[in-house]
Amino acid sequence: MANSGRKIRILVAKPGLDGHDRGARVIARAFRDAGFEVVYTGLHQTPEQVVAAALQEDVDVIGLSCLSGAHIHLFGRVIELLKENKVDDVKVIGGGIIPEEDIPRLKKLGIKEVFLPGTSLDKIVGWVRDNVSLRC
Repeated sequence: MANSGRKIRILVAKPGLDGHDRGARVIARAFRDAGFEVVYTGLHQTPEQVVAAALQEDVDVIGLSCLSGAHIHLFGRVIELLKENKVDDVKVIGGGIIPEEDIPRLKKLGIKEVFLPGTSLDKIVGWVRDNVSLRC
């Protein structure tokens, strides 16, 4: 976690029309229990709302959850909006029902890691601890 005493800040978001947020709420709680500061946006967020919240909350990580099949479009749009806002130091991770064959495409778009159903909470938390630095 780093030098200033500030905790890693994570925004957990459910972009799109997907109405199932149990997994997002579980991971948000796991992040909180691991000592991270967590902001959860709730259901039915547009990519624009997700990025606006991330900017307002000054987060280090955006965790996107998608179960609807629109992950390529929604995750890609979040990355695009971050670039438009000249934000290049926020890591974006994703999870949900994502076909394994889509993972390379998501990573090419800029998603740093993708966690599929069944991934342990310890593995996800560990990835954040190992790969996220506090933003200045």
